[in-house]
Amino acid sequence: MTVSALAFDVFGTLLDWRSGITEAFRAGGVAGEPGDLADDWRARYRPILAEVNEGSRPWGNFDDLHLATLDDLLDERGIDLSLEERHRLVGAWHRLDPWPDVRAGLDALRGLRVTAALSNGHIALLIDLARHADLRFDCLLSAELARAYKPAAEAYWTAARLLGVAPSELMLVAAHVWDLEGAREAGLRTAFVARPLEYGPDSAPPTDPGADESVGDLLELAGRMAG
Repeated sequence: MTVSALAFDVFGTLLDWRSGITEAFRAGGVAGEPGDLADDWRARYRPILAEVNEGSRPWGNFDDLHLATLDDLLDERGIDLSLEERHRLVGAWHRLDPWPDVRAGLDALRGLRVTAALSNGHIALLIDLARHADLRFDCLLSAELARAYKPAAEAYWTAARLLGVAPSELMLVAAHVWDLEGAREAGLRTAFVARPLEYGPDSAPPTDPGADESVGDLLELAGRMAG
């Protein structure tokens, strides 16, 4: 079946979260290696989303969850930061820069298909990110609309329903195997975008999950979609 719409994961796929969060720790003079702190914070992301999806933690948006995981990180490391400084660090997730290919790639793909962000980030956060990074979509979709975080099927099905397409007509574009596997299990088409620097230059290379499309950047995907 024809792909009618593209849904883009945001953190890591479109935006370089690690550089932005590393710089936020560095600018605040937080004790510890800034890149290590950023990685430790991000590593707590999927476990806390699973707690929400499983019902062991009440629903919270990304600011709520980022503050909770930051508190845990700081407590474990014995770092004392003011509430104001903690909120400054959480706010850094609202001001992340895109990978070099993203603006041009999104514009090219938007000329070919309906495009939407599909993120676990809440709508207010996505608005700030899109404005900061000057990213253009046809719409912004968030897991908060489904009250279920990716990779729960409800997040992908809600996106398809709101876009007015069948799940099989919607393609998730993402850099993460777990997200692409969740989308595939929900009946979506998938496109893997390699982001080898997401976790820094010394990280293991990303794994191609056997998606319908596998590309090095969004401009390559646009070329394939146009072909």
